[in-house]
Amino acid sequence: MQLIHLTPVSGNVKTGPIPVTTSSNHTCPDSCPFKAGGCYAKGGPLAIHWSKVSAGERGDTLDTLAGKIRALPLGQLWRHNQAGDLAGANNEICNKSLQSLVNANKGRRGFTYTHKPLEGNGNLEAGNRASVRWANANGFIVNLSANNLAHADKLANLDCGPVVCVVPQDTANVFYTPQGRKGIVCPAQQRTDITCAKCGLCQKANRTVIIGFTAHGASARKVDQIVKN
Repeated sequence: MQLIHLTPVSGNVKTGPIPVTTSSNHTCPDSCPFKAGGCYAKGGPLAIHWSKVSAGERGDTLDTLAGKIRALPLGQLWRHNQAGDLAGANNEICNKSLQSLVNANKGRRGFTYTHKPLEGNGNLEAGNRASVRWANANGFIVNLSANNLAHADKLANLDCGPVVCVVPQDTANVFYTPQGRKGIVCPAQQRTDITCAKCGLCQKANRTVIIGFTAHGASARKVDQIVKN
């Protein structure tokens, strides 16, 4: 079962004191290159929490979570999935589940990221793109997660949502993709006085700048190897 846990006030220094959710690891697609190793959520206190959610020891069904999201104050910024991905079997986004979340988010400022496959001409990829494009058009911001700068260009060319990208630790705070798109390293990684709660850039559907996340945590070196290869 794909349970989702809501933390009403995050203690994460990067997100700041906003609501965050954690989804079962069963939501993670095989298309994510960090699934087999390198995922930051597989280390530290978050890994313990994520394991309990994935084992069904804590968390809610999507219907219960939707009720909790509707109870958030209007205008509330919140992050979906500090670990995990959008609900759905392996690489496929469950459109019904996403619609439920989008509807619950009305009047709030939810945002998330997805590694579900979006490129390609297959029905799965086309369906994923349609779901993500619809969510972004209706106020629940789904960022497309790229594996490197070249991949960021490919995702941006799909024109169905804003793009974020994993970048090496030595990346400059301002960088450019091979096709010339401007990117910036996550402000919360640049400065200790900035958090998601203060920034909110990942919740901007129409932004053109790509946000880069430098590898961090116990697997940072492994992530650097994946990104640079």
